[in-house]
Amino acid sequence: MVHADQVGLDVFGIGEHHRKEFLDSATAIILAAAAARTKNIKLTSAVSVISAADPVRVFQEFATLDLISKGRAEIVAGRGSFTEAFPLFGLKLNDYDKLFAEKLGLLLQIRDNETVTWQGQFRPALNNQSIYPRPFQKKLPIWLGVGGTPGSFARAGALGLPLMVAVIGGETHRFRPLIDLYREAGDKAGHSQDILKVGLHSLGYVGNSRELALDNYYPGYAETFTRIGKERGWPPVTWNHFYAQTGKTGALVIGDPQEVAEKILRHSESLGGISRFTFQMDNAGLSHEQLMESIFLIGEEVAPIVRKEVGK
Repeated sequence: MVHADQVGLDVFGIGEHHRKEFLDSATAIILAAAAARTKNIKLTSAVSVISAADPVRVFQEFATLDLISKGRAEIVAGRGSFTEAFPLFGLKLNDYDKLFAEKLGLLLQIRDNETVTWQGQFRPALNNQSIYPRPFQKKLPIWLGVGGTPGSFARAGALGLPLMVAVIGGETHRFRPLIDLYREAGDKAGHSQDILKVGLHSLGYVGNSRELALDNYYPGYAETFTRIGKERGWPPVTWNHFYAQTGKTGALVIGDPQEVAEKILRHSESLGGISRFTFQMDNAGLSHEQLMESIFLIGEEVAPIVRKEVGK
């Protein structure tokens, strides 16, 4: 994260998982450690598993992070891609949708009001309760992280929340109808298009050449997604499947700096314009040195191309 800040990247996110192969179950603590050593980069969850969390504590942790970082904290609120948090915190997976809707609503109410009166199904009521600390920013940014469920896109639009779309497989342009649904829901709710931002989150890696990037990324990618696939009933990963996903319309953003920049811009155009792109890089067993080199290439070569093209 220090390196990403030094090469001029805009944002760094840390996920939340409760599995042996991850070390990010306490996301805000990792981000706070980075906040003390960075100057400009935004620090965000990617995602905070709101369904299984207490919104009061999530807000307090990220408001504290915002104070430490002097206004660089954000939350991406989502459901997560694994289910281990539900039994861990004594929750029923059958309540998946209700938990998320209720807890997101409470998180937003706390964000917008210092003192809250609230009652729900899954958490004790709050009666004229003041919640501290308040963040450094006037309004702590909260993005809604979504996958491919139409209702999630419509919810984000109706609430006027910026949208972070995770596209980790298939062809990215096929998500355009869902993003149109998001924008239509925002319009119908009376929200300005200026606040209806769309971010794209995809598996990605940048190397000095396309061949090097593919060769570095494939072994760990294949191992990880074949292992996860055994849990979910997916077939084993093959090179042909992987290679197809790295093509012009595929979701994997892997290659040399010029190729990656062009693909980000192509995805943005196909989705009607995105305001943020984030790389998910740590699922392919890459070494620390490989990740550092990729971050360097993104900051020094990819980002300038993209910024010049979009006029930022």
